[in-house]
Amino acid sequence: MSEVQVVRGEMQPWTDRTTPRPALAALLTDVVPANRRTLILGPHAPQLIESVLAHSADVTILVRSVADAQQLGEDFGPCLQVIAGALDGLQTEPYDVIIASDGLDRVLGYDSADLSWTARLAALAALAAPDAVVVLGLENEFSLLNLLDSRPADERHGDDEWRPLHDDPTRPVAVDQLKSALPWASEVYADFGSRTFVRADVAATARPGELPTRLAAAALESTDVPLLSPAADGVDTAARAGLLPAIPTAWLAIAGAGATHDVYAQSAQAVLTADQTLTGWDTTVTGDPTPTDTLTFDPSVVPSTIPSGVSVESVLFRLASAEDVPAFRKLAADLGEWVTTSRVIVRWDDVIYDGDSFAYGVSGWVAGDPVEKEDLLAAAWARFHDRLIGQHRRHPWPPWMLGDDLVSAWLGMSGVEPPEQTQATSPDALPATTEQIARGKELAAALDEVLETGTTTVDVRTALAEAEEAKQELFELKGHVYGLERTLGFRNKAMKTRENRIRELRGQLQRLTTAHERIRGSRTYAVSRVIFHAAQVRKPKVVARKLARRIRKR
Repeated sequence: MSEVQVVRGEMQPWTDRTTPRPALAALLTDVVPANRRTLILGPHAPQLIESVLAHSADVTILVRSVADAQQLGEDFGPCLQVIAGALDGLQTEPYDVIIASDGLDRVLGYDSADLSWTARLAALAALAAPDAVVVLGLENEFSLLNLLDSRPADERHGDDEWRPLHDDPTRPVAVDQLKSALPWASEVYADFGSRTFVRADVAATARPGELPTRLAAAALESTDVPLLSPAADGVDTAARAGLLPAIPTAWLAIAGAGATHDVYAQSAQAVLTADQTLTGWDTTVTGDPTPTDTLTFDPSVVPSTIPSGVSVESVLFRLASAEDVPAFRKLAADLGEWVTTSRVIVRWDDVIYDGDSFAYGVSGWVAGDPVEKEDLLAAAWARFHDRLIGQHRRHPWPPWMLGDDLVSAWLGMSGVEPPEQTQATSPDALPATTEQIARGKELAAALDEVLETGTTTVDVRTALAEAEEAKQELFELKGHVYGLERTLGFRNKAMKTRENRIRELRGQLQRLTTAHERIRGSRTYAVSRVIFHAAQVRKPKVVARKLARRIRKR
């Protein structure tokens, strides 16, 4: 355990929470020069500190929490010099490298002066050598998540964060403002949820459905923030306007050095790096396979070269909104011919379409064994159904054609034969369409689970739409119940009338039966029966001889 040095502005008892950021760790690995005197400013996850220590042996970290400082001293030992205190309390010689990827919000203590962001930047610049490499993060107040956050401003940061809550007019809120505020020439990366980092100039040229936009939308969808509306819609709109670098959750400015890749993104526990070329993207995935209970992320299945183009999902959304069913059907048929039996789970939001051909994207999730073509198509269409219907997008299909029936119809467009309709043997028997896509729905649910898209908080707009649908359904059910009550009333009256008629007929039957029994017991009835039988005799002489013979025998 290394000795912790304490300067003015330390906070105790206190702790600043941090989370692992593999994509940022990979970016720092490319940026930080080797064997330079380095200062890590503010709370950073151990993974980030390790990436810096791998390049330099002279590393100092300044955190305001004494408890965090002691823990870092125990974890890293003498290879890391730990200082507890505030930024304005650190007086030392300039550093060759300063890493403040957490920004300047959590570098002051209770006893520190009320420094603005510009004043804190000046204090940071005083610690940097003339040719220093500086990595500085800045939270974006104009971020899409901040604009769509349904929580009030005073509830967005808890007491365990302790950051200034007052307005700071000197704080940059745009890429150009950040570049002009820094005393060094810098390269800016857009930080989307600490999972995807895209160079600002590359993000500015990205359009909906392209790789940077898809990675940014996936990163924002995985954040657990209560929103007013889905973040994916805002990402596509911003990309269409060329404003994708204006809406990230934060920015990362790099001065004195340049990163070697255009995109850094976290994929499971691996890191994806991508560089834009004239024909597409050159990609590299570093990391070991990440197995889960259902699927495994295999970096080896991610193509090293990805063509330029948009995702199939973007095209399908556009065709469904335009109600262009023939073009939708043709695209689905082409997808049915392209998909083959494979371990790679097919997802339309990561299959690239350039107008003529299809190609896999950067998704490396695979199943344990090869999956049949029909099940892969069912999984892709089931996931597309959840994203189309779940986001309440426009489509040309009837509102009652949802769920398994609609997925089965799309499978038919892709060339999968529809199941044979059989007679149900019991009330609990599943329809044929449900059995056809059961395996596909399991794969789609497993993919959503590993992508962390099925556990996010429902946005307010979706909740209101679902509430309106529930209200409409309740109104229809009330009408149905009213109709059933009227029908039951009519049938009750008819049954009462029928019961009265049956009772009348039963009384009449009893009277007739009594009269009939009385007639059958009378002498007149007996004489009439004798006369009746005598009238039936056709040969009276023969009968008379037989009677005389019996009399003589007696």
